[in-house]
Amino acid sequence: MFVVTLKFSTNKAKAPQFMAGHNAWIMKGFEDGFFLLTGSLPPGLGGAVLAYNISRADLEARLKEDPFVAEDVVSTDILEVAPGRTDDRLAFLKV
Repeated sequence: MFVVTLKFSTNKAKAPQFMAGHNAWIMKGFEDGFFLLTGSLPPGLGGAVLAYNISRADLEARLKEDPFVAEDVVSTDILEVAPGRTDDRLAFLKV
């Protein structure tokens, strides 16, 4: 499982012109079964993605397809998590 942060760069002002493509990229991640959650970081900082059932290499390739990443609107940071203990509702995340 991966937690990805997408933090705005100095090119944040370009975000509106790439928002439709970014939203389509997010939808594809859900449709393909790799994204479990997306959301905003505190106002003005960017967003985050919880990704599952994908390799790090494939996730990195997918991130490069995000228009926000490709156009340097955001920078990414990937944190890999191997769940050891979960609430029963999240048991499917255990490795």
